[in-house]
Amino acid sequence: MKTLAEWLAYIERQHPQTIALGLERVAAVLARMQVRLECPVITVGGTNGKGSTCALLESILRAGGSRTGLYTSPHLVRYNERVRIAGVELDDAALCDAFAAVERARGGVELTYFEFGTLAAFWVFAREKIEAAILEVGLGGRLDAVNVLDADCAVLTSVGIDHIDYLGPDREAIGREKAGIFRAGRPAVIAEPDPPRSVLQAPGEKLLLGKQFGFTIQDRQWTYWGPKGQRSGLAHPALRGATQLRNAAAALCALDALRLPVAMQDVRRGLAEVALPARFQVLPGRPQVILDVAHNVQAAQVLADNLAASGFAPETIAVCGMLRDKDVAGVLRELAPRVTRWHLASLSGPRGTSADELAASLGEAAAEKFASPVEAFKAAKARAGEGDKIVVFGSFLTVGEVMAWLKKNKTSKR
Repeated sequence: MKTLAEWLAYIERQHPQTIALGLERVAAVLARMQVRLECPVITVGGTNGKGSTCALLESILRAGGSRTGLYTSPHLVRYNERVRIAGVELDDAALCDAFAAVERARGGVELTYFEFGTLAAFWVFAREKIEAAILEVGLGGRLDAVNVLDADCAVLTSVGIDHIDYLGPDREAIGREKAGIFRAGRPAVIAEPDPPRSVLQAPGEKLLLGKQFGFTIQDRQWTYWGPKGQRSGLAHPALRGATQLRNAAAALCALDALRLPVAMQDVRRGLAEVALPARFQVLPGRPQVILDVAHNVQAAQVLADNLAASGFAPETIAVCGMLRDKDVAGVLRELAPRVTRWHLASLSGPRGTSADELAASLGEAAAEKFASPVEAFKAAKARAGEGDKIVVFGSFLTVGEVMAWLKKNKTSKR
């Protein structure tokens, strides 16, 4: 393999299943690679809020001068988004070198696409001599590939109903899987306001929202309080939405728990400069276009609240495409009161839901159906008036396709 595209096609074929949870395969290959990270490791899990919390941690640490390694998933447009060193996405050549290192070590071990990529990221982090590793859990926690490394501090952002085929049918079961990233004797920051009993009973030195850390809001500023005291007069994070204060407080608590030296000016700068595409991302221009990867009921509730707070529009057009293993009806139900017109899109692949299936779940006779998210979005752009809103949501795939089209057509700035 010479190109990144060739490598990605290759690693996609190395395991018969797209998702196969378990640590045995990845642990065996990691041991052969002899990869060790000589820096604090922060692992972030949760149903929603993982990406935002990781972005906040990276931004604050970088503002303080730390050389960070960030591993997240999935990507929106390019695989390179998943691995960042000091805030910069890894280039194709570096990723190819990392995949080659995994390939040399794996022998006959069948690795999933995510496992292969996770090991590649760890190899890069070890070579780059980073000063802090920030790892986003892919799915669940206990059996997720990133959990092969022991977190010096674990963060649990939220516990909602999602991926029930893999994690269990209720919050107790899901919480048990997500709390699997906790380690005995090490801090576990819990930002979920109502943690299940399974989370509270898991190992780890727990720091609970509202007890060991929290935040208060005063006019246009807020105050964080936690293990090392309080930080007052903070501006709201550059990420939109009320839930971002909770994510920011969790990030600050993790830094407190690890006793990482972060000055007040670093916190202010990190909050101001943090960026994360497709989390209630409002694009410049008219009509207003909002990109949000909300794909479960909890995230749909947050998106609906954010839309409600974003001002009146004569028409709000939803461009939606979803995967079939999600609670499609539940997500659509949460957004229905905020949407005046539906543009439903089919997603390709075995997990994709067709526009016809979405329409049946929605029960909305007036919904228009399209073969792809891009076709649905182009029709929404053609229809929308200057004062209207277009909200693109339902899946990383849906938003990623629209983002790629916008970039190609140079109608959007990131």
